[in-house]
Amino acid sequence: MFSKQDLTQFESKNISQETIEEQIKNFTTGFPKMKLKKPAAIDDGITKVQDEDLDIYEEVYNTLSKNFSLLKFVPASGAASRMFKCLYDFLNTYQDTEDEYLNFLSHKGPETMFNFFNRLEDFAFYGDLRNIILEKDMELEKMLDKNQFKQILDMLLSRKGLNYGNLPKGLLKFHRYKQYSRTSFEEHLVETLNYAKNQNGKANIHLTVSDEHKPLFEERFEKTRDKFEEKYNGELKVSYSSQKASTDTIAVDINNEPYRNEDGSILFRPGGHGALIENLNELDADIVFIKNIDNIVPDRLKEITYRYKKVLAGFLLEYQSYLFDYLEELDSEKEISMEKLNEMLAFLEDKLCTKSPAALHTEDPIKLKQYLIKKFNRPIRVCGMVKNEGEPGGGPFWARNHDGSVSLQIVEGSQIDKSDTRQKNIFDRSTHFNPVDLVCGIKDFKGNKFDLRQYIDHQTGFISEKSYNGNNLKAMELPGLWNGAMSDWNTIFVEVPIITFNPVKTVFDLLRIEHRNL
Repeated sequence: MFSKQDLTQFESKNISQETIEEQIKNFTTGFPKMKLKKPAAIDDGITKVQDEDLDIYEEVYNTLSKNFSLLKFVPASGAASRMFKCLYDFLNTYQDTEDEYLNFLSHKGPETMFNFFNRLEDFAFYGDLRNIILEKDMELEKMLDKNQFKQILDMLLSRKGLNYGNLPKGLLKFHRYKQYSRTSFEEHLVETLNYAKNQNGKANIHLTVSDEHKPLFEERFEKTRDKFEEKYNGELKVSYSSQKASTDTIAVDINNEPYRNEDGSILFRPGGHGALIENLNELDADIVFIKNIDNIVPDRLKEITYRYKKVLAGFLLEYQSYLFDYLEELDSEKEISMEKLNEMLAFLEDKLCTKSPAALHTEDPIKLKQYLIKKFNRPIRVCGMVKNEGEPGGGPFWARNHDGSVSLQIVEGSQIDKSDTRQKNIFDRSTHFNPVDLVCGIKDFKGNKFDLRQYIDHQTGFISEKSYNGNNLKAMELPGLWNGAMSDWNTIFVEVPIITFNPVKTVFDLLRIEHRNL
C-alpha cells in the first residue's frame, strides 16, 4: 500500500507505519460508541459546594499549594477565522445595492451586521482599527457615514489592516479598560498571577501556539509583562509549545484509501485538541490549571473565577492526599486488613465515583489490592461543570469502561449512538455542561510524573467528512483532550457558577455585557 516515498514522509513526521495502518483500520471500522449509564447530576456524580464550605476548600489550596509547583495550561493555537465567519459572509456577498442596503437596515437584531457597525465603538479593537485606517489617510467615522462597510471589514480582517482574520484568538483585543485594551492572552496572564502564583511570587503559564504566531505572543508579552507583574506583585514566566507533527492523522478518500495530493504525497491533517496531551505530558508541575483561550472576562468579573479555581484546586489536593496515603499503605510490605481494603474500595466508589466491575473478586485480598493500586495510582482531575443552558458540546456522565467498571466521563454527542433511543435519552437529560475548567494532578504519590499517554482511550476518536480541493474526504481527530485523552484518569465533577463560563465563539459575543468593562 505504501511506497518508499510514503515511508519517508511518515519518518519525517515521526509517525510509524503501524500507527498509519491502525488509523486506516479505524476509518474502515469506525470507533465504538460510548455506553452511557446515566447523566451525572448534583449529589450523583457532581458535587455542589455549599457556601460555608467555599472558604474551607480555598484555604486548603492556599495552605497546601505552598509546597507544590503550579502551572496554567492554555490551548491557544486556534485561528480566529471562525469567530468572524458572519463578517466574511457579508464581505463576500454584499454588493452595496439599494435593495441590499434597505435589507441591511431592516435587520437590527443583536447578531446582525447592522448591530456590528452600529456598535463598532463598543469593541475593544475599535481604537486600533481607527488608528490603522488613519495611517491610510482615511477616517473611520467618515467611512461609516458613507456606508463603506466592505472597506471597513477589509481593514479589520485582512493583512492590509489589523489582520484579525488571520490571527489566533489570543492576540485579539477582547476587553476595553479606561486607559488601554487587553487581548485574551493578557487576560490569562492576569488570571495566572491571581490564582496560580507560588509562595515566591512566580506564576507559570504555558500556551500551545502555532510556530507562525509564537513571535507575536512573545512580542505582546514583552510589551505588557512589567505592568502586570508590578500591579499583581508577581513574576510571570511564559512558555510555549506547538502541536507535534507526530500527532497529525492521515486523511482518506470515501473508499478509505489514503488521500493523495497532486505531488503524490499523502494528505495529513492536525489531530485536534486531543493531540495536546503530548504537550501536557512534557510539562513538569504538581498542579495544572487548564482553561481555553477564549473563556475570559474583564477584571470586574474575575474574582469569582479566582475563587472557584482555588476551590477546585482545594478539592484536588484534599482527594489527592487521601489517595497518596492509601497508596503508601498499598505500596508497603505490611499486611493490610480486609477492613482497610474495603474502606479504600468504598472511597473509590463513593468519592471517586468509580463503580467496580461485577467480575471483581472483592473477597480476594490480593486481587482487590492490585485493583485498588491500578485505580488509585493514576492522574487525577477536578472538572468544573456549569448548568446546561443550551450550549452545544460535551457534558458529564456516568459511562461504562472497557474493564467493566463505571466512572465519570466528559462525553460529546458524537461519541454516542443517537439512533439508540435509550442512549439519546440519557444524553438529552444531562443537566450540566463542560466549560473546560480543569485542575489536574499529573504526578504520582512518589513525586514522579505520570506518562499521560498511558491513560488515553484510543477508541474514542472522531471521524468526520470534509471537502478538500473540491473532493470529499474523511478526517480523523484523536481522542479529545478532556474526553478520551483523559478517559482513564480519576475524575471529580464540581459545579461552578455559570458566570465563570463566558467563551467568545463569534465576534458578537464581545458585545455581551459580560465582556464589557462597565
